[in-house]
Amino acid sequence: MLSRAIARDMYSGHDLTRFFAMLMLVNGLAPIVAPVMGGALMAFLDWRGLFMVLALIPLLLLIMVRTQLHETLPPEHRSQGSLFSAWAALGSVVTHRAFMGFCLTQGFMMSGMFAYIGASPFVLQQIYGLSPQAFSLCFALNGLGLIIASQTSARLCPLWGEYRVLKGGLTLAFIASGSLVLTGLSGAALPLVLVALFFTVASNGVISVTASSLAMQSQGKRAGSASAVIGVTMFTLGAISVLVTGLGGTSVLTMTLTIFGCYLLAIMMFLLLARKTHTV
Repeated sequence: MLSRAIARDMYSGHDLTRFFAMLMLVNGLAPIVAPVMGGALMAFLDWRGLFMVLALIPLLLLIMVRTQLHETLPPEHRSQGSLFSAWAALGSVVTHRAFMGFCLTQGFMMSGMFAYIGASPFVLQQIYGLSPQAFSLCFALNGLGLIIASQTSARLCPLWGEYRVLKGGLTLAFIASGSLVLTGLSGAALPLVLVALFFTVASNGVISVTASSLAMQSQGKRAGSASAVIGVTMFTLGAISVLVTGLGGTSVLTMTLTIFGCYLLAIMMFLLLARKTHTV
């Protein structure tokens, strides 16, 4: 919650979009770099050593926050009210039509990502017979696609605007996830599934960056509450989508249909609720 709120305190407009793209870059690199680093550490550390490294990481982060990160919210913008006023601010956020449109758009897109993360190990390894190493490579390539899409969208926004780029990302998501469903229905070969899956995952990079930026820009004075709603929405919908993929047994078809359904709901939320807004 705090990372998005701090970003909103410090940036606005296209600068905020570029910052969210940088966050997506970190989130995309982490699952690629972390296993490689873990494997390198295992060459000269046992499991106790790995736990010590895990303990050092938050300590280093704490030192960095204490010495490098200062309060970003100006005193004149800080709430002087009670806990009740904080809940009231939360209520004003969830009743903001445009914000909830962007929030639910991102939330349902991320729920599709959760469905992919939860079901793809079983589908690609158990059904298509990929080895753990080959699956890790596929997962890394999809993460790379997510990074490329997010960085590309950040560079397109100054030219076209976040709203138009978001619409383009949703169009790509519909086409890619629809193609993914067709591969599941037709029992297509693995290469076709992987190509459709790559673009399905990559489209999330465009939408997460632009929808987050538009949502947070619409709630400048209530950035903390807005960030909290975005986080709760994403993880709640994500948890539900993982459960849905397992109904009746995880299969290629349940994974692809769940992803497509989540993306379709994201598009509906955008069409029904999201509107162009000015930063407030």
